[in-house]
Amino acid sequence: MSSHPSKRRKLTEGGQSSDGAATSDVKIQKQFFKSAQSWNLEEDYENRPRKGKKKKEKKVADATKLPIRVAEGTWVTQEEEDAEIASDAEWLESEGEEAPEEEEAQPEPEAPKIPEREQIRRAQEEMAKIATQLNEDPEEHPGAFKALAKIGESDLLAIKKLAIVVQMTVYKDVIPGYRIRPASEDVAKEKLSKDVKRLRVYEQAMVTGYYQYIKTLAALAGGSIRDKSKQPISSIALTCACTLLNAVPHFNFRGELLKILIKKLSYRNIDKDFIKCRTALETLFHEDEDGQPAMEAISVLTKMMKARNYQVDESILNLFLHLRLLSEFSGKASRDTVEKQDDGSVKKPKQKKEFRTKRERKLLKEQKEAEKVMAHADAAVSYEERERMQSETLKMVFASYFRILKMRIPNLMGACLEGLARYSHLINQDFFGDLLEALKDLIRYSEKDANKEDESDDENKEEEEDEDDEHEFVRDTSREALLCTVTAFALLEGQDAHNARSDLHLDLSFFITHLFQSLLSLSVNPDLELGAQSLQLQNSVRRNNRINLQTTTVLLVKCLSGILLPPWNIRSVAPLRLAAFTKQLMSGSLQVPEKSAQALLGLLADVLHTHGRKISSLWNTEERKGDGTYKPLAATVEGSNPFASTVWEGELLRRHYCPKVRESVKELEKSIKSIK
Repeated sequence: MSSHPSKRRKLTEGGQSSDGAATSDVKIQKQFFKSAQSWNLEEDYENRPRKGKKKKEKKVADATKLPIRVAEGTWVTQEEEDAEIASDAEWLESEGEEAPEEEEAQPEPEAPKIPEREQIRRAQEEMAKIATQLNEDPEEHPGAFKALAKIGESDLLAIKKLAIVVQMTVYKDVIPGYRIRPASEDVAKEKLSKDVKRLRVYEQAMVTGYYQYIKTLAALAGGSIRDKSKQPISSIALTCACTLLNAVPHFNFRGELLKILIKKLSYRNIDKDFIKCRTALETLFHEDEDGQPAMEAISVLTKMMKARNYQVDESILNLFLHLRLLSEFSGKASRDTVEKQDDGSVKKPKQKKEFRTKRERKLLKEQKEAEKVMAHADAAVSYEERERMQSETLKMVFASYFRILKMRIPNLMGACLEGLARYSHLINQDFFGDLLEALKDLIRYSEKDANKEDESDDENKEEEEDEDDEHEFVRDTSREALLCTVTAFALLEGQDAHNARSDLHLDLSFFITHLFQSLLSLSVNPDLELGAQSLQLQNSVRRNNRINLQTTTVLLVKCLSGILLPPWNIRSVAPLRLAAFTKQLMSGSLQVPEKSAQALLGLLADVLHTHGRKISSLWNTEERKGDGTYKPLAATVEGSNPFASTVWEGELLRRHYCPKVRESVKELEKSIKSIK
């Protein structure tokens, strides 16, 4: 059978000639240019439907159409045909586009390396230019702070050092004398003048740059980057932080500066940076007038010591003695409460209530709020506010002292007890009982703790022979006991001691008995005239610490003065106590060094001047009033029976090798003869 040939679709060309087509194209082009002048392409583009929506609608419409037959003779749906057309159109478009030739990746030419000296010179010139602009008119250049910080991001350590020093100098000069508050949204919406807007933009730029600079200082101060054995950048960062804290303590981010310094003080390694930070805090305490900076510093300091379990250097605790509240605060406080001094004798007159309208009251309220804002901006603190801050500071100080007493930390006992003695006039009487009990416990267990430490040292002696500790602490229990006694008697000095002893039932006989029992052992102590620092640092460099330098002799004389010559009731001392201490002191004068002997004989001269008739019989063998024998090692003062003995030590002291001691004994005997 003969097969029929397949039908083919005949494609015909248009019937127009080539000349006619060219003429029509020219007309169409002219018409196109005329009509194109009135077109609005943007509006047409806005009104043009989006592709995604059109495709979706078309897809829904084509879903109901019947399949059709294509040129190849196959039946397809309308969706498949559209997909093929779309893919072809995309293929044609991709065909029409010229494929970019893949160019070989050529390495970029390296920038010429600039020598370090040239980089440093350029950085110096740039920073000098920026600093000059800020010095002339800082409000016109708010972006200069960011530019300075950008220069400090250099990889060269010399440029970093120079940048942080220049920034410190610039901020110290441009920071105003008030604290800048963050701009709120309501204030930002207000209509402001051009000058006010410019000032606010400048202030916000300065505060932002200052905060970033302090963060940079904190990061650098904790690092250990060194520059060829020169001064490390951490030391320079600490210097900048100390300078800013003392120069602008009123400005923003004071707490961040304090954290940088106190973090350095938390280490027990004492170097130049440690002393620098400690001196900066001392200066801050001395120059603090409103109390807020000191309160923040003490808060951060006490938290740091508590976090480290009070394993800090003694000089850190002595920073409390530089606070201005030591001489300015007039109230009484403890670790929990504050009691203000108000006797109620002066009553404020009752003011007559003045009638004001609603509008006047509203205006007065707005005026008070404006005055409050101005006072805050001018860093002016009222007397009541300063007293409140000082009372909070005092509570934190007493809380730290009391924790150290409870924990009985050996290397902080001297500073703690001396601090309590210095702050004794500010201690609330309700706090006396707990404090005296803590002091008694310290005396009771000091010798036991010292013996335990000695035993542990002997066990680990072979292991520690190779170790070298420059700041090894040498504990002196007798010195601690004297400091406890001084503190106990200083608590009652300058206060209403009679009411305190009667109301609170304070008993100081424990301290008196302990001192009496330790007089003979103290007289043979070879380190009697050496200070606390001398005992600790016999073979090392002395530290710059002017606190707690009193010798054991000075502490002993203070204790004896509080017992034999109490300032609150000097005539109430019992004759038996006076005679017992006099006899012990005369015996001890034979053993102590010459300066200590002069001090003891001078104290006895004052005692004879005040209580001469009570103890004059000790120098006369025919007027003995006691029976039995004298017991210098008795457990109590009264049990020593002093009137059964005589002061025969004077005959030996007349032949003492020191001329001044011989003169003191002669003056003492003259005062005895003058008593009738």
